[in-house]
Amino acid sequence: MQTLRIKTPSRDGADDDAGRVRPGPGRNLSPLLAGAATAVGAAGALLALTDSDWPLRGPFALFFLLATPAVAIAAALRGLDPFGRAVGALAGAVALDMLVAQGMLAVHRWSVRGGVLAVTVLSLLLLAGFLARGKFSSKKHPQE
Repeated sequence: MQTLRIKTPSRDGADDDAGRVRPGPGRNLSPLLAGAATAVGAAGALLALTDSDWPLRGPFALFFLLATPAVAIAAALRGLDPFGRAVGALAGAVALDMLVAQGMLAVHRWSVRGGVLAVTVLSLLLLAGFLARGKFSSKKHPQE
């Protein structure tokens, strides 16, 4: 029986057959895109909290309100394939945003600033909980 050798793609997809990284545009864009997304999200939060009249306040704030909980939820979904992880994280982000909005409306305390702060705090708590669970679950118990 013959074994088929399939070359797996490299992490950034830029290696040639000899293992050298080919120069050119579009190589290793992930850190750049992550930085741009962070800047847009931070600008959206800042514009929403300062009640600015800039025309891009709405889209930037919406990006912040979707991306922040999505990143926190995606940290917990490490076992899924990338597409399933993205869909699950986005669905969770929408659910979290709607729960915050519904809760604020139910207690008659709706405000843009309050919503942005509530989503930020809940996202940070989710992320901290998932990171803490990962750190403490890898430690061995003394009885084992």
